[in-house]
Amino acid sequence: MKQEIKQKFCRLLGEEQVLFQEPMSSHTTFRIGGPADYFLIPKSPEQIRGVLDICREEGLPYFILGNGSNLLVSDRGYRGVIIQIFRNLNQITVEGESIRAGAGALLSGIAAAAKNAALTGFEFAGGIPGTIGGAVVMNAGAYGGEMKDILREVTVMTEEGEIRVIPAKDLEMGYRTSVIKKAGYLVLEVQISLKKGDPEAISDRMRELARMRTSKQPLEYPSAGSTFKRPEGYFAGKLIMDSGLRGYRVGGAQVSEKHCGFVINTGNATAEDVKTLMEDVTQKVQEKFGVVLEPEVKFLGEF
Repeated sequence: MKQEIKQKFCRLLGEEQVLFQEPMSSHTTFRIGGPADYFLIPKSPEQIRGVLDICREEGLPYFILGNGSNLLVSDRGYRGVIIQIFRNLNQITVEGESIRAGAGALLSGIAAAAKNAALTGFEFAGGIPGTIGGAVVMNAGAYGGEMKDILREVTVMTEEGEIRVIPAKDLEMGYRTSVIKKAGYLVLEVQISLKKGDPEAISDRMRELARMRTSKQPLEYPSAGSTFKRPEGYFAGKLIMDSGLRGYRVGGAQVSEKHCGFVINTGNATAEDVKTLMEDVTQKVQEKFGVVLEPEVKFLGEF
């Protein structure tokens, strides 16, 4: 059965775009994760629609993958289809004071394009290790900026393969959420609105934010970024630190000593290590402060 499905994907995409039992540790910033049954690398919206058709016909679950940040994949892997958009759907086009980008375009690449065009407003996102598609789904933000501040419209594909263009006002963007996330849409393309700025000021701001990230975040270790959402009225990292958990370890997973809001992979962490550590942290913070931390990291596969 699996061989027949694999052949369907190969006919649609070409053999070089279809990987079988692909280790997800190679495709996540955590460097953790067992094998995915099918790992597909489509080149166009038409190919994506074809993949969704096959998934629907065969009853296969699927997951849309950017560059694998903000993601913890089970040690057992994923019994379904991974659709990677990061490698191909990544074009970036500057159009006056706006930028159009494929869902797989890296935020760092868009920030560089904005800087080169003397456009300001995207500096906050330049150091976020992800794609614009994933950033829009969860309304990613940093240093006082969020995706909702600069979005003009988003082109999505529904689970049925229909393409829709959603204007920013209809995206229902909140803290780490959007209508795209709620409806399970697949982002194809994003258009953002920026403003003309001073190239030197833009460069200075980007350098300043890069210095802040380097000094405050454990960028030298694999991680998924901020592990927990920010509880209303609190900072997750401070609650974890004040609970005496700086440097707390489970196996190869550790609460970063540099920034307690990050869980890092010290070299050989498993997904179970990370999950257990997160559960321990959640329990201890709740016991000490009565605050329930919610994961910002997405779990994929069987835990």
